[in-house]
Amino acid sequence: MDEDRTSWKEALKSPAAFKTFITNYFKDHEELTGSYNIPSYYEHYTVRLDSHDGLVITLITGMNQIGANGSAALPFKQTEMMSIEDFRKLILHKKFADQNMSLSDVFQVVAGVPDNNDEN
Repeated sequence: MDEDRTSWKEALKSPAAFKTFITNYFKDHEELTGSYNIPSYYEHYTVRLDSHDGLVITLITGMNQIGANGSAALPFKQTEMMSIEDFRKLILHKKFADQNMSLSDVFQVVAGVPDNNDEN
């Protein structure tokens, strides 16, 4: 994991190097997934590389509570497309590279999924 923490940060220095890094990353991993669960609420995200060298971020959110009639609310699914270069710029702008974060951590933040260690 330490290699992941340094190699993506090194690749950030160049748009071409970052595109190569991300493309290779998804050749090896196909997709990146993560989730956040508390008793009443959940979020699951998936990040994939699309055929146009962009990122597809899918976020599914829902309530874990079951209503009086025995049914839970339907989950909400949101999909966002982002170019690799826009993702690189977002990382640079948010200064994720200055923090001790893995690429998975950054995707989690971009998807809007809270950290499981957060108190809220």
